[in-house]
Amino acid sequence: MSGPAWLAGGLAVLMIAIAAYCACRLAVSRLHDRDTERDADGLHVLMGVAMAGMLEPRLTAVPGAAWSTVFGAGAAWFAWQAIRAGGRVAADGRSATGMRCAHPAPHAIESAVMVYMLLPIGSWRSGHGPGMAMPGMSQGATTGNPAITLVLALFMLGYVLWAIDRLAGLSRAAAVATAAATATARGTGVLGAPAAVSMAYGHRPGRPALAPRAAACYKIAMAITMGYMLVMML
Repeated sequence: MSGPAWLAGGLAVLMIAIAAYCACRLAVSRLHDRDTERDADGLHVLMGVAMAGMLEPRLTAVPGAAWSTVFGAGAAWFAWQAIRAGGRVAADGRSATGMRCAHPAPHAIESAVMVYMLLPIGSWRSGHGPGMAMPGMSQGATTGNPAITLVLALFMLGYVLWAIDRLAGLSRAAAVATAAATATARGTGVLGAPAAVSMAYGHRPGRPALAPRAAACYKIAMAITMGYMLVMML
């Protein structure tokens, strides 16, 4: 399959913007003592840069083999966190992950998808460095197994729907948090708005989450882009 060059270029720019945003999240969380999923944000800094290079070879600065190693390690890390997740539950039933990802399994699969998309690439673009050109987005790259590619594309669609549902849930949580803040002001002892939103996002009580809805939006955009890249491999 083939997609328009302008779309691939636009998505490449979007991936660079998301990578920069995730890097800013890591810096702001340290400077202002806000809670964020540092491992997930760090992964998406690298993933944004790599996907931009796959969409537009002129943006590539790292060989595909190096990216495969990075995302293979990322898949192992998040898979291990997912396995351990059942044992890291606080007494009140909330996840005791600290600054780690509250839902590691999707990120483990995202990392595995990155490795899968990198493996079929067999031709480097002369004049552009070690490019990672995707089929349908530039010249002459090979494709993966159609059945596996389709399954992974369907997973990304499911992840997008799940993330959209969580985004709607965060909006509902914000409304509940506003009511909770009002109740706190009246002396009822209910959690205030920052704590309620942080708990809805999976973070520790008493420590405000850093822009949880913005984080959900960038993950949705990245998943849609990854799904598009998989479809282009069919």
